[in-house]
Amino acid sequence: MKKPSALDIDAILDDAGTRIIVCCGAGGVGKTTTAAALGLRAAERGRHAVVLTVDPAKRLAQSMGLTELDNTPRLVSSPEGGGQLFAMMLDMKRTFDEIIEAHADPVRARQILSNPFYQSLSSSFSGTQEYMAMEKLGQLRRSDEWDLIIVDTPPSRSALDFLDAPERLGRFLDGRVIRLLTAPAKAGGRSAFRLLNAGFGLMAGALTKLLGAQVIKDLQTFVSALDAVFGGFRQRAEMTYQLLQAPGTAFLVVAAPERDAMREASYFVERLAEERMPLAGLVVNRVHMSPASVLSAARSAAAAEDLESRGEHELTAAVLRLHAGRMQLKARESREQEHFSSAHPTVPVVRVRAMSEDVHDLTGLRQIGDLLASA
Repeated sequence: MKKPSALDIDAILDDAGTRIIVCCGAGGVGKTTTAAALGLRAAERGRHAVVLTVDPAKRLAQSMGLTELDNTPRLVSSPEGGGQLFAMMLDMKRTFDEIIEAHADPVRARQILSNPFYQSLSSSFSGTQEYMAMEKLGQLRRSDEWDLIIVDTPPSRSALDFLDAPERLGRFLDGRVIRLLTAPAKAGGRSAFRLLNAGFGLMAGALTKLLGAQVIKDLQTFVSALDAVFGGFRQRAEMTYQLLQAPGTAFLVVAAPERDAMREASYFVERLAEERMPLAGLVVNRVHMSPASVLSAARSAAAAEDLESRGEHELTAAVLRLHAGRMQLKARESREQEHFSSAHPTVPVVRVRAMSEDVHDLTGLRQIGDLLASA
């Protein structure tokens, strides 16, 4: 089998045409650390980079030596190379509020922000996080304040849900229920209730009795703002989707050398190809290596067994057993990577060896960056 080409990380970071890097993959494979390490290395090579994480865990802040991150980019480092590194964590509720404040007059904005239906939608509606990730990415890109944006996506397959955000939002807005709700809200007054009841029949009457007229009024107030606010967001989300397909974007699929994670990596690669998204390559994290690879697992285990049978050199036998286990693990990991490369022979790959401890500061991130670039 032909060996896959090596992924040249520095070539991607040094290319001024690369404006967006999206790190995606299964959960627990090191996406957040990879994104942060890429951001730091880019800054140290002269780029003005911002890392956006949509993972609510605090790993990104911790790895950068910060206590917390929020919806505003924070300066992390200004290296001697002239670049800068900023980082932020998506606050989907705050991002949604910012959209309302920017695209509605002050009176209407206050009505919407205090509306219970809006508060529920903006904090817990299925897909809101992906919608807001698209919106925030578009905001960062339009600001042109950074020449490189690195996105750390949510874990598992939901990491690609943001690709569906414009279509899903369109289906929601164009759905039958929303059309029925929009009609009475636009009509206003008593006719609104007649249209509402006409649209929902006996169910609407039952809901009015159950929930009360105030709830129905809140619902109408919320729906009346849909066209003014959501229409613009849908358009911007579609523009961001097109931006992700543009040559200035690079998708990095991140995986661990384990069966489930490599299968997820295959899924991401295939899905990105379907969506015509520019895939840069695969990063395989936490790969186990051995400085004594010439000593196979079988020979090591046999030597340990021989020593143990003679009751000699117990410490040496224990070390040989440990080495045998490491070589067996290395072989399993190699098989999983070979399966991926057989299925996707043209995808460039970079392997990052397993670290002895978790990364929790800029020094650790710099080490990861070195490993990414030198593999």
